[in-house]
Amino acid sequence: MTGAERHTDSGMADGLERLWTPHRMTYITGEDRPDGGYEKPAGCPFCRAPGLAPAESLVVARGEHVFAVLNLYPYNPGHLLVCPYRHVADYTDLGLTETAELAAFTQTAMRVVRQVSNAHGFNLGMNQGGVAGAGIAAHLHQHVVPRWGGDANFMPVIGQTKVLPQLLTDTRDLLAKAWPAA
Repeated sequence: MTGAERHTDSGMADGLERLWTPHRMTYITGEDRPDGGYEKPAGCPFCRAPGLAPAESLVVARGEHVFAVLNLYPYNPGHLLVCPYRHVADYTDLGLTETAELAAFTQTAMRVVRQVSNAHGFNLGMNQGGVAGAGIAAHLHQHVVPRWGGDANFMPVIGQTKVLPQLLTDTRDLLAKAWPAA
């Protein structure tokens, strides 16, 4: 839904249309946070996700030590998170086998997303701690964000809005189907 032009203090129209995305307010305000926050496993969505049904959890693939899940608030279509099952906050808290599987899952995630959606590139990363931008700092997660030429258009840059062409459950189904069997 778009809104009408906004007029500046001078009374002149700013020439911009508005795209309203009120569903994002629960993320911005933290209304969907569980009682006690994300710090404890009972409130941690990454601890809960593996036990939910695939369509509800958005889990794409499961390994022995880590799993891949779609980001509920994606930067781009196919934005995956690779998470250890164990509730740890810091990368240095992972054991060698967890670290190796996290790296292998990240590589597989890139291959699968390329296969399914022809991504041109990726942003990979971990935000360690709230001050570094981690929304859920208590449970380590690696971002795998697919990128395409021109995806940083005016919508996110100026409009601070991402246009996602596919429902998360449909994206999860495509990625899960393409994920190689263990």
